[in-house]
Amino acid sequence: FNVENDWVNFYKDAVDELPPGMPEPRGKAVSMNAFYDASHASNVVTRRSHSGIMIKVMNAPIWWYSKRQNTVESSTFGSEFVAKRIAVDMVESLRYKLRMFGVPLDGPANVFGDNMSVVNASSIGSHVLQKKHNSICYHRVREASAMGMIRCGFIPGNVNPSDMFTKILNKTKRITCLGMMVLGVYYPDRISRAERISRRAKIGTDDRPEIDW
Repeated sequence: FNVENDWVNFYKDAVDELPPGMPEPRGKAVSMNAFYDASHASNVVTRRSHSGIMIKVMNAPIWWYSKRQNTVESSTFGSEFVAKRIAVDMVESLRYKLRMFGVPLDGPANVFGDNMSVVNASSIGSHVLQKKHNSICYHRVREASAMGMIRCGFIPGNVNPSDMFTKILNKTKRITCLGMMVLGVYYPDRISRAERISRRAKIGTDDRPEIDW
């Protein structure tokens, strides 16, 4: 995670406000992880990008999103920022719902993407945007980071589970993404099948769906 403490110089009024009439939180706090990705200009007719998002609560995938973007972006940076802005909106909605159910939250939601430029732009307060047409998504995500609603992190593209919702993947990468989505672990191709089964048994996956590794 890339975190900087000078957000107050840029977003002084950014506060993660609690819902009015929220019940008192009870029970154990839950953590939230969101993964986002964008397939840049994947539509060969209109050259619109495709957004893919997956949100997990306590390592359980509960919300996913796969949809073509409404605008044509000229760069991967722009399409990734649009996908991240949608992910932030989904995280905000889910945090509101959990709070109204009386579920305590374990700090900010972790938002992972595989574009380091977008991660730095979202988490470094002194970053300056060079592409003005992305300013709305840019400030929406940065404000959410400033108020402590999200934490921005980087994840390699070959293990990003949200990549499944943006394009057709080959078998090897699809199985890897399924492992990240269902089990929350990454099995490199060099690990033998016997070792994969042994590792899966150690983390206790008897109540999880079986995956043919």
